[in-house]
Amino acid sequence: MADQDISQSRLYEWLTGDEDSRMCDDIPEAACDDQPANFGRHLWAALGNKLADELSSARLVLPWLMGLIGAPVWMVGLLVPIRESGALLPQLFVAGFIRLKPRRKWVWVAGGALQAAAALALALLALWGRGGPGGALVLAVLAALSLARGLSSIATKDVMGKTIAKKRRGTLMGYSGSVAGGVTLLAGGVLMLFDERPGKLALAVLLGVAALGWALNALCAARITEQPGAVEGGENAWDSLKLGLSLLRDDRAFLHFNLSRTLLLSSALALPYIALLGQRQSGAELGGLGLLVVISGVAAMVASPVWGKRADVSSRRVMCNAALGTVACCLMGAGLVWLPGEWTHQVLPYAVVYGLLVVVHHGVRLGRKTYVVDMASQENRALYVALSNTLTGILMLLFGSMLGALGQWLGSAALLAVFAAAALGAFFSARTLPEVE
Repeated sequence: MADQDISQSRLYEWLTGDEDSRMCDDIPEAACDDQPANFGRHLWAALGNKLADELSSARLVLPWLMGLIGAPVWMVGLLVPIRESGALLPQLFVAGFIRLKPRRKWVWVAGGALQAAAALALALLALWGRGGPGGALVLAVLAALSLARGLSSIATKDVMGKTIAKKRRGTLMGYSGSVAGGVTLLAGGVLMLFDERPGKLALAVLLGVAALGWALNALCAARITEQPGAVEGGENAWDSLKLGLSLLRDDRAFLHFNLSRTLLLSSALALPYIALLGQRQSGAELGGLGLLVVISGVAAMVASPVWGKRADVSSRRVMCNAALGTVACCLMGAGLVWLPGEWTHQVLPYAVVYGLLVVVHHGVRLGRKTYVVDMASQENRALYVALSNTLTGILMLLFGSMLGALGQWLGSAALLAVFAAAALGAFFSARTLPEVE
């Protein structure tokens, strides 16, 4: 056991560049000795979570699943709203519940286990789901998965804050993100090898691997050594909500920002429709999905450097530029359907547009996250973020449902033109926001 502790400390020091594994800023002294071992457990847990997230993506994998089982188009429009809103809506209530637990890792474990069970259910639906009833079951399972995701997300941040030192958390997330990105690209490459082989079995295997990822996440979370924490402090959810609504009424800049953020939802909502168009125009072979996964992974890896330094200069300008990028990508996606030529019946042009929109969507996320953090003060920042997230969850579910029904009537290509119009509105709205940097 002593040799194992020494090897864990040496590995931790090598990964973090520390010469002393007892650098323990911002965590209890009692947690300091456990930090090297906990670092590795957090790393593996984050790897499992990130891999599972990518392999069950509501923007890419699940639209492909809906297309394979023949679900209606309006159901595809609900995938992203349910996935995102389920994690955002209960934040205020979940945070209050978690504060009552001296050890929060078991909430994380429960969330990971529930997500694993949901992914396994999606794998079974890939094999036996059919038409509208199958699509409805996919949405129901996704709702459960999303709520469990919100549970895990808040608990993960809380446990990390208690077990990993302040200046080591970014390093931890960086390593897990890099490894998960590489594994995701490998998974996409493997899918490309399936080519025209039966897609349902391969997709079920993919979702089964996602279930294993969340099982790994839960197992590693259970093995983390967590010291008991305080259970008092903070406002209850209702008081926080009332205060947040008063801020929304009195702070016109915050209200204006949330209007811009709502219109910028078009970047997230358009992604599954481009993936669906790629499938319907090129066929349901898993090779096409693999290409989309690979291009999406590469796009996500390069997106943050593209937008990061720009957001430090002006997050308002980043939102404006990302809005214009969304307009261009949506119009290109819609235009491909209406263009003549055999090349528009291949998945590659849709994959390129999808990858470009992934880059643009990262700009939307980075711009609005930076803006809301910079516009708020230290006293009200947490409330601003929680309220904005909850409001976005409500609006995403509402507009996603309406636009999904519109897509059933107009078709995916025409709906992309609607998203382009919303993104153009986002540009003009964000353009008039005040600078906060």
